[in-house]
Amino acid sequence: MLTNTNSSMTTSRNLTSKQLPQATPWVIAVASIIVAIVIGFLIFGGFNIPVVAVLAGLINMVAVFALSASYEGRRKATDRVATTVVTSAFVLACVPLISLLWLTVSKGGAAINGDLLSRTMLGMKGILDQQYVAGEATLAGGFYHAIVGTVLITIAACVISIPIGVLTAIYLVEYAGKNRLGKAITFLVDVMTGIPSIVAGLFAFALFSTIANLVMPEAAGIAKTGFTAAVALSVLMIPIVVRNTEEILRLVPMDLREASYALGVPKWKTIVKIVLPTSVSGILSGITIAIARVIGETAPIMVTAGFAKNLNWNLFSGWMSTLPTYIYDSQLRPVSPGEAAIASSERAWAAALVLVALVMFLNLLARVIAKVLAPKTGR
Repeated sequence: MLTNTNSSMTTSRNLTSKQLPQATPWVIAVASIIVAIVIGFLIFGGFNIPVVAVLAGLINMVAVFALSASYEGRRKATDRVATTVVTSAFVLACVPLISLLWLTVSKGGAAINGDLLSRTMLGMKGILDQQYVAGEATLAGGFYHAIVGTVLITIAACVISIPIGVLTAIYLVEYAGKNRLGKAITFLVDVMTGIPSIVAGLFAFALFSTIANLVMPEAAGIAKTGFTAAVALSVLMIPIVVRNTEEILRLVPMDLREASYALGVPKWKTIVKIVLPTSVSGILSGITIAIARVIGETAPIMVTAGFAKNLNWNLFSGWMSTLPTYIYDSQLRPVSPGEAAIASSERAWAAALVLVALVMFLNLLARVIAKVLAPKTGR
């Protein structure tokens, strides 16, 4: 018995004795960055981020492999190099996101104030921006109308797309099987997933233009409304909702359905009482992600809702502005061109910060919903 215990302890020591300290990879990474910066200054005469990143990555992998191979063995060294490559790829993927967030927060946070959130661009004149640049006045104008337009159009798009998307997914999973209609719907959903957003906007505009010409030919511009924009966004939302809901419904165990059928419960009631409650957290998370996907669309809104400077609460009449179109219009057509265009740029960055905050809030909401409504597995 004592011999077996000693043998086990010896084996354990052999497996764990030759290991580098846990902080070694991080120390090597920091040293590699420092060496890469020095080499960059010596060879290129300055600090170049892409060059430093490439050099640091190569030096890091060579150093990790050499040190680990000499101390832990070739197999462990190969594993550490693979881990280094994956970690480096993750860091590189985070760099653009962090840079974008930092730029938006730094520029938008410096410009945003209560007036921008509570005013519109109605009556805005270039002289006001010139006075602001000269330091004689505060930043005038705002994007309250764009916030309202974004919320109204997004809600209308959700009302249209969520029922259609969820019911379509239920049909594909629970009823279609392998029939021709199910295959045709799947093919169309795949096609809709890849269409450019501007095509969705053109489709909605053409649809309502045709309807307007048939019903009221004398009404000019009736096709450009908030509701038309909502239809365009729903075209983009529906395939996302269908795909996410379909995948979530397929994860529901078939045993739950069969147990319900064995008790004599009809199929429709099984779906309503068993399948949907089991998958509701995933469905709502997918819907929230779809909303975050379309809330920042610019091209279809430009085609279908136009640009508005005033506040419009009516989805079925008049042009309506959203945060993305407001940002685009502020940068492309400043109120006062020239040196005073910086005022329009600051308003655009402030609107961009609000839009990013909305998207982040929706993604966090999706995670909270998924966690709260997830089925409880414990007794």
